[in-house]
Amino acid sequence: MRVHADRVTVDGPHGTVLPPTSLTVDEGELAFVHGEPGAGITAFGLALTGRMKPATGLVTVDGKTGAAKLRAVSAVVDAPGITAPEESLPVRMVVAEECSIGKLPAGKDAVARWLDDHDLAGRAGVRFEHLSPAERTRLLTALAAARPGVGLLVLDTPDRHTSDVDSWAGLAKEYAGRGFAVVVLTATAPPEVLPAPPVRIGQPETVVPEGDPQ
Repeated sequence: MRVHADRVTVDGPHGTVLPPTSLTVDEGELAFVHGEPGAGITAFGLALTGRMKPATGLVTVDGKTGAAKLRAVSAVVDAPGITAPEESLPVRMVVAEECSIGKLPAGKDAVARWLDDHDLAGRAGVRFEHLSPAERTRLLTALAAARPGVGLLVLDTPDRHTSDVDSWAGLAKEYAGRGFAVVVLTATAPPEVLPAPPVRIGQPETVVPEGDPQ
């Protein structure tokens, strides 16, 4: 699977939210994107996955257009105000909701098995906001990756929860190694500390990730 964003822009009520930005990512590849904190970085992730219509530019999957197709093969992980869970909910309820959205078994027993499989059985009743940043990102990414048909994972600014780059960059590499196309959106981590040079928001030329994600 190849997802290609060609000079994508997004407009908001008061002007341009996302300036022209391009990226190509294939299955098994990991790409980092860096922008200023705010709506623009999330807008790119939503446009890349067919969840927001670009004002200009084009996003394709395997050379074909169509927002429905993009949505079917992608998941946006932990986007602020969009896919990020309600912080006050217990962990078991967050897992149940995410499973239901992903058309996965979401009953009490299924949720208990999921938590046990991911070493969170003892955290079922804990408020979601009390998970560590690493636990949070790992759990939400695992739930997104389990959705049938998903091949593209977009992790939305995991750096907003922690400055420990390895905790989420290592996770992203792990999923790329499993064959997913993975895009990590960053805003607060300096570009020079990322494991690979990032695509910059406002970078109109296409960039293809280089090297082995492992």
